[in-house]
Amino acid sequence: MMTSPSIQAVIFDCDGTLVDSERVGNTALIECVAELGLTITLDDALEHFAGRKMADTVRIIEDWMGRPAPHDFIQTIRQRMATAFEQRLEPMDGVAELLGKLNIPFCVASNGPHEKMQISLRVTGLIDHFSGRIFSAYDCDRWKPEPDLLLHAARAMGVSPSACAVIDDHTLGIQAALAAGMHPFGFAPHDAGIHLQQAGATVFHHMADLPSVLGLDPSQ
Repeated sequence: MMTSPSIQAVIFDCDGTLVDSERVGNTALIECVAELGLTITLDDALEHFAGRKMADTVRIIEDWMGRPAPHDFIQTIRQRMATAFEQRLEPMDGVAELLGKLNIPFCVASNGPHEKMQISLRVTGLIDHFSGRIFSAYDCDRWKPEPDLLLHAARAMGVSPSACAVIDDHTLGIQAALAAGMHPFGFAPHDAGIHLQQAGATVFHHMADLPSVLGLDPSQ
């Protein structure tokens, strides 16, 4: 399989890109918040929380409530999400087939902790594709939109940042890719992806389209 000389490796986001977790996870979060007396719609949760690190999400919730959350609130959310993922999480359509055919180096780099990614990738049957190539913002203590996580992943794969494609469904990831000097591709499975395009990404809508978007030879 041939590829454009500019793209030699692919860095995938996890939530909402490899696995259809944003709706499942935010539904679990909404349930936890409701127990504190605050009602949040799924649309509001997706708008404000998708792609963020959990500590920032909890700070927003505390601002909305006007009081601190319980000291173990993040642990409660993580446990509720883990249960929901075990029961309902699915891979994004076409991801497994894509990963089975992609023969340039690739990895996953997420703002989420390793424990969350391990559950997500195991439940969806994707984890064997990423053995030794799972990177978390907690590894470098820097979160998207900062570029550090993506640069860390590129170093681990031995590929120049300028030769990396970043696949992300959220503007935080697109901003991080641009800051890292990488090529941003916005995955928009549920809408037109205008927000991703405005952030500077090349937008696509199904994982089956990614090889052609990256310049891979479709005949191979």
